[in-house]
Amino acid sequence: MPKPPRYKHLVDRFADDIRSGRLKPGARLPTHRQLAASEGLGLVTATRVYAELGAMGLVSGETGRGTFVKETTLSRELGIDQVAIAADMVDLNFNYPALAGQAELLRNALRQLSSAGDLEALLRYQPHGGRVHERASVARHLVRRGLSVTGGNVMLVDGAQHGLATTVMALLKPGDVVAVDALTYTGFKLLAEAHRLELAPLPGSGGGPDFDALETLCKRRRVRAIYTMPTLHNPLGWVLKASRRKQLVSIARKHGLFIIEDAAYAFLADDAPPPLAAIAPELTVYVSGFSKSVATGLRVGYVVAPLEWAPMIERAIRVTTWNTPGVMTAIACGWLEDGTVERLEAEKRADASMRQAIAASALGRLKRVAHPASYFVWLPMPEEVRADRIAAALMRERISVSTAEPFCTAAHVPHALRLALGSVDVGTLEEALRRVQQVVEAHAC
Repeated sequence: MPKPPRYKHLVDRFADDIRSGRLKPGARLPTHRQLAASEGLGLVTATRVYAELGAMGLVSGETGRGTFVKETTLSRELGIDQVAIAADMVDLNFNYPALAGQAELLRNALRQLSSAGDLEALLRYQPHGGRVHERASVARHLVRRGLSVTGGNVMLVDGAQHGLATTVMALLKPGDVVAVDALTYTGFKLLAEAHRLELAPLPGSGGGPDFDALETLCKRRRVRAIYTMPTLHNPLGWVLKASRRKQLVSIARKHGLFIIEDAAYAFLADDAPPPLAAIAPELTVYVSGFSKSVATGLRVGYVVAPLEWAPMIERAIRVTTWNTPGVMTAIACGWLEDGTVERLEAEKRADASMRQAIAASALGRLKRVAHPASYFVWLPMPEEVRADRIAAALMRERISVSTAEPFCTAAHVPHALRLALGSVDVGTLEEALRRVQQVVEAHAC
């Protein structure tokens, strides 16, 4: 049996030292050249050692700084895969904002539904894109948001994530290049991986993506689409200016891109410019839902697309879930019609603004990046502070946060945390954020 290459033994030795704790999280490893010289390796082979350790999730290479041991007590999927949160754990990782009295709203809705004339119809399969009157209800809601749509443009889905999935299945194929922000929504990263899309990261510039970089990318590569969150970006909270929205549309038209506009958090920015789907309805798929504005368990969302794309998206809905659950869709549309959704959105804007004020006070002098009415804060780490070590330290204190890694599509992962503000009561939130501030500043000393 042939012996493994000598460098494999070095990989195993490093891995054992890291896992046993002999090499501590945050420890700087020798440079590639130093490793090559000390072990009698070629530079290419030394680079391969670190590449394999990186693929194992044990080290991270940082341009201009070196190679460091990662915090291995954290799940590599932290911030992507939702895990059961222990009863004593403060969840600053996921957002599921709820307001007092929403359970009573559901009780009342179920009572009203139980006396509805078409209750039996809800037990049967629904049309793949939703019943005509329910699609029209969502369309009227979107007209108030500035979109010029009819029910024919609207397809009902099982939440915004399902809307993104059906859009990808309908309009993209494996190998397609999709431009995305260098920091973007984790759910779209997972979709791209599952459907074997190539994500091309765009650096940030002036409260949005760098459109010069997008122009350069489109000249160099055949880009099929751009995925973007122009209104309340997750995780950075930016709202793209009207002039920059027009610039993005101009680039998309010039290079034949279509736009996937994710508006899951857009309801929180009540003074935002018109959606991209209002500027360029012929090339934009607009995706959102009621998980954040109403309740995460509702699982009703919608996809708005040009009429000629609707049959392909409806086919993807049929392949995945056949149709949205009739009962949940009926409740959501009832709340659209009676003004409940609009009222909850206004109340949640006020709630998010109040939580941002708490974050500003509790986090003190730490640098924050956030929209004043969003449910999350982006927290860049001070120089020499490693985000994985902070996240691990907070986990030991029963506070769950996300590092930048799940959001990052670029090669270099910044040291930052994303703090979700919408899932715990206000008193617990303030206490937890003060502890975050203390832990970060202790590591910065």
